Amino acid sequence: MARSAFNHSMNYRSVVAFGTAKKITDAAQKQSALRTISEHVAPGRWAEVRGPSQKELKATTVLAFYMEEASAKVRTGPPSDDDADDALNIWAGVLPLHVTVGEPIADPKLREVIELPESIRNFATRQLKPRSKS
Repeated sequence: MARSAFNHSMNYRSVVAFGTAKKITDAAQKQSALRTISEHVAPGRWAEVRGPSQKELKATTVLAFYMEEASAKVRTGPPSDDDADDALNIWAGVLPLHVTVGEPIADPKLREVIELPESIRNFATRQLKPRSKS
């Protein structure tokens, strides 16, 4: 939040990647890729759920992406006001926004005897570690 409307900005991370995508048609490779994605999002979940059927695998497109070029941008820190605006009696600073995981809400059709699985219990407490800047 800057002192002038023109200088308002948002801290962000952005990546643009260029490359060649190749459709994965082998069922075992598709299943392996889907498992990798699932385990990245919620470790342990793949073992707790029914795996994809042949019909589901056939209806799902999985792409391997060979990155040829990428560009990343990161914006952090306070607003960049013009020097003359620094003297204005207008609040300026950073308004942090956070994405948080709420309490799990069970499907209304879920039988009461089914307990919350470990992958879901761990999801809310998992610390997402930022990637190194190297």
